Amino acid sequence: MKRRFRHLFSLLALGFVPAGIASASRVPVAKVYGKIQFVSHFPDYKVQVVTSLADLRVQRVTSFPDRPGKWQIVETFPDFKIQIVTQFPDFTIQYVDSFPGLAR
Repeated sequence: MKRRFRHLFSLLALGFVPAGIASASRVPVAKVYGKIQFVSHFPDYKVQVVTSLADLRVQRVTSFPDRPGKWQIVETFPDFKIQIVTQFPDFTIQYVDSFPGLAR
């Protein structure tokens, strides 16, 4: 049993992360833009809204959501389905009026 844990720790130390243990940094946050639908179940990503230190700065737009951080909120035919959560998000967002995109 100890041998398995040593093997797991050595894999983690080398940067090999099993699929079930992937972290928020593995989410391609810069590619999450376009038409967004907010859902309660079966999201593509779980997102937490914060006021500072966000992974992505989001600007809500009514047309041309063509850059990272620009989200057009829709009810049908979304590019991504997002669930707003308060714990264990895939990444965090901050709503802004200008300069959307990666925050870090």
